[in-house]
Amino acid sequence: MNQLDPDSLARLLDRHGPALVLYARQWCAVAEDVVQEAFIHLAGQRVPPREPVGWLYRAVRNGAINAARGAGRRAQRETAVAWRGEPWFCPSPDDRLDAAAATEALAQLPLHERETIVARLWGGLAFDEIARLTGSSTSTVHRWYRRGLETLRERLGVACRPTNNP
Repeated sequence: MNQLDPDSLARLLDRHGPALVLYARQWCAVAEDVVQEAFIHLAGQRVPPREPVGWLYRAVRNGAINAARGAGRRAQRETAVAWRGEPWFCPSPDDRLDAAAATEALAQLPLHERETIVARLWGGLAFDEIARLTGSSTSTVHRWYRRGLETLRERLGVACRPTNNP
């Protein structure tokens, strides 16, 4: 198998780019740069990875953490401030959820719970993919996801519809 063709890269970027940027924002303020570097690195691979989406999430995660370290953003509070400037939720008059309150509640979650929720809901990753990404067990990742959602429900006073997706 040879390098990924430009059309495949474009489809990956269109489909996963925004979620990858959101994912990287957890650690650094230069999320777009980190995602761009990950795609450039993917394009340069002689043999593309078997799971390019999982590979991209790993590359973005590592790149974002490295960017944060390089900039001196080692504490979770500093990391939260770095990406807090852009909203994660777009306000809509039809929504019963306050976008600013939801963003703040998500920012206050422990990093592992926030990372799991973002990767699952915005990234569309399965629990086993998140487990590989974070170096944790699937059951631990599932527990973080459930605990994080429960905390968000409590803080926002909103009953979320449970999903049937494991």
